[in-house]
Amino acid sequence: MGRITTRRSVLKISLDSGSQRRADTLAVEEPLEIRVAGTPMAVTMRTPGHDVELAAGFLVSEGVIARGGDFRSAIHCGGPGTGGVENTYNVLDLSLAPGVQPPAPELTRSFYTTSSCGVCGKASIDAVETISHHEVADDGASVAAEDLAAYPVRLREQQDAFDKTGGLHAAALFDARSGEMLVLREDVGRHNAVDKVVGWAVLNDRLPLRGTVLQVSGRASFELVQKAAMAGIPILAAVSAPSSLAAELADARGITLVGFLRGRSMNVYSHPQRVTIETGGNADAALQSEGAVRDRSGR
Repeated sequence: MGRITTRRSVLKISLDSGSQRRADTLAVEEPLEIRVAGTPMAVTMRTPGHDVELAAGFLVSEGVIARGGDFRSAIHCGGPGTGGVENTYNVLDLSLAPGVQPPAPELTRSFYTTSSCGVCGKASIDAVETISHHEVADDGASVAAEDLAAYPVRLREQQDAFDKTGGLHAAALFDARSGEMLVLREDVGRHNAVDKVVGWAVLNDRLPLRGTVLQVSGRASFELVQKAAMAGIPILAAVSAPSSLAAELADARGITLVGFLRGRSMNVYSHPQRVTIETGGNADAALQSEGAVRDRSGR
């Protein structure tokens, strides 16, 4: 249960020193079937661990629940073909609070999503742009560029499983005002890592996540912006590039989107007023205008 890593014998080849057999550590990837009141909703490939958070965050992303009180309980149950006797811990059945409507039939997915794509197979862009229960545009959160630049390093320092495998994404939630890291989660799928963070907020009844910064270890894709919007997160920062659709959605939803956050530089693609930089005691207007840097090189 909850295996994050596994060991496997590999042939290590070096063009300088030859080859040898050795043990290598891999990140575990297994399917998780998410059910609501016994009805299958989705199957996602994930790294086991924090499964309840993952499922709860997924329900937020899909617009099924909007706050901690909407979620009641979860139980792992036996997998297909086991007769319910053997618990594989790869099937999770969720219960919603009384009065919360179950997922609409059109949301139920009869296929699996891969660990690299949280919205694969959606029928249309309209289905992806779920209406959020939480308004983000009016969130007055702000973060100093100096503090923001340190978040990737702080995230990396806490990636215990990545240190062993080199194969896991991470997402962390920071308090924009204090800079405190509230939670960090790892997974083979970047969207799963974010769902686990949002699910943590559900289980701790902290939605909407106003005044926070979501830091991710990879690129900023459309589905990550969507998940931030659904959870009420005003600032999303990524160490790599955003997609054009991610930038468009962030702009439309009132989310500050930061990309190429590396070292002491970053690109702010939307709503830059939330990122402040102090120069001689005065805020630099470059980050306070819509003319924020958009250089794809990240410089």
